[in-house]
Order: sequence, then C-alpha cells, then structure tokens
Amino acid sequence: MLTIQKYAAIDIGSNAVRLLISNIIEEKGKPVRFKKSSLVRVPIRLGADVFIKEKISKNNKERMLKTMQAFSLLMQTHNVVRYKACATSAMREAKNGKQIADLVLEETGIKIDIIGGEEEAAIIAATDLQSYIDENKTYLYVDVGGGSTEFSVIDKGEKISSKSFKIGTVRLLNDVVKKEAWQELEEWIKTETSKFEKIDVIGSGGNINKIFKISGKSLGKPLSYFYLTSYYNTLQTYSYEERISQLDLNQDRADVIIPATRIYLSAMKWSGAKDIYVPKIGLADGIIKSIYNDTVKSHTKLK
Repeated sequence: MLTIQKYAAIDIGSNAVRLLISNIIEEKGKPVRFKKSSLVRVPIRLGADVFIKEKISKNNKERMLKTMQAFSLLMQTHNVVRYKACATSAMREAKNGKQIADLVLEETGIKIDIIGGEEEAAIIAATDLQSYIDENKTYLYVDVGGGSTEFSVIDKGEKISSKSFKIGTVRLLNDVVKKEAWQELEEWIKTETSKFEKIDVIGSGGNINKIFKISGKSLGKPLSYFYLTSYYNTLQTYSYEERISQLDLNQDRADVIIPATRIYLSAMKWSGAKDIYVPKIGLADGIIKSIYNDTVKSHTKLK
C-alpha cells in the first residue's frame, strides 16, 4: 500500500526566506522517501536591517507579510497537511522579531518558531547528512547562513561537539563582525579538531551549493582547498555587476558569495582540511525530516 502526503518547511533566514514542499512517500516494507515537490526562495535579507539597526524595517515587514500570505496560499493549493516555520538569527535578534511573528500568525495563520543556533544545528543534523558520512572519518560540518554559522565536529558518525557563531554572510557584508569573533572561531576549530589526524569539511548553505554546481563536479565528489581558494580569488577580480552579468550569479548571491567562501576557507585552513564535501541539504530539509520524525513536537497542522 502506497501513501503520499505533502509536508512544508518555511526557513526564515537572514538573507532569504524559503518554502520547501516535499512529498512524503510511504510504501509497506520500504523506507520512507522524501521527494522535493516545490521550492520557492524570496531574498528579503532581514539581516541587513537587524544587524545594523537591531530591528526589521517597515518595508521588510510588509515584504515578509506578503511572502507569508503567498506561502500560505501555496501550501493550501498543494494540499500540504503539515508544516513548520523556523526563523533564525535575524528574527531572533530583532527587537520587533516576536511582534512580527505575532502579526504573521494573525494575518496569515502561519505560526513562526524563532529558534536558537543549537536547535538550528540539531534540525540540520536530522537531514540526510548521515548518508554522506563515512564512519571511519572525522568531519567538521559547516553550515553558513546570513546571520550565523553552525559548526559541528563529527567523529565515527557521532556528533561530538558543536557551536554557533555570529559570523554570517550578511553580517560580514555590513562589516559588523568583530575581530574577536574570528579569533574565538579560530581557537574553537583548532581546539576541537587538533585531536584528530585527518579532517574533511562538509559544507552546507546556498553559496557552497552554487559553487559546487559551477564546479561541474559529480555529487559525492569533494571540492579541494586549492579549487575553493582559486575560485575565491577569481570572484574578487570581478565587480558586483560583473559577477551578475558575466558569472551569471543572482543579485542576492553575487555579494554574499564572497564572505561565504571566506568562512568555508577559514574553516578548512584552521582544521587542516584539504577537501570539502557538499551534500544538497539545509535547514528546510531538516525541518521536513523533523516533522516526520516528530522530534520537534511543536509542528502545526495546516488549517
């Protein structure tokens, strides 16, 4: 017997807001399958307001409301049976973050959970990450966002330490990351990885996915430190406009891709990693899995 249900995940990040709709396919005697049905991404860039002015602007509040209204309608037309909406560092740090979450609930019926960095890392870990991990290896997992980056050390298939740092692409673009934050990150990575002989990095986030796609590598093959350094240097020889017109990058990708690459390269350098693996996973995938696994109890049924 075959059953197919649709679940939705809303990821409200510091750079973009995403709606992922997935088919949950259950067949007797077979493992459950998660198949992407639709992905919509809206580059609101909430962090540009919050990391400088500590609140979400009126304009972005309106854009956020319209986006959530559209997402609500899309979920209804797709016959989504369950959803979960998670907001990360921009909404978490905004003085009016909770007020906007309340307004979204009132206007659209969508309940937003404002989650912490540790919970964010845990949700991402609920993805297919395990299927990319060789239990004989040690990894530094790096998930770069607009407002923060989550780091986890995974040894023999087990997460042994993790930490969230307020170093993200939108923060770096707006020059609000202090030198001390970089020093703290360097110290943490070196301390946590020095006990292992060899480390590989696993990278997630829209920017590393884009770089991987551009590289033409087949899924499962890593990017080398040399390749990433070379690409990073190349990016900086182009102006923002040239990155859009000549490198075919979207407007909201063409600027953040440089600070994102800097974070991945720093993580590789400080851990001594020569390779970075890029599985196609992210917070939205983790939310879908967590709804299914019922690990996050506060999921909400779509009215």
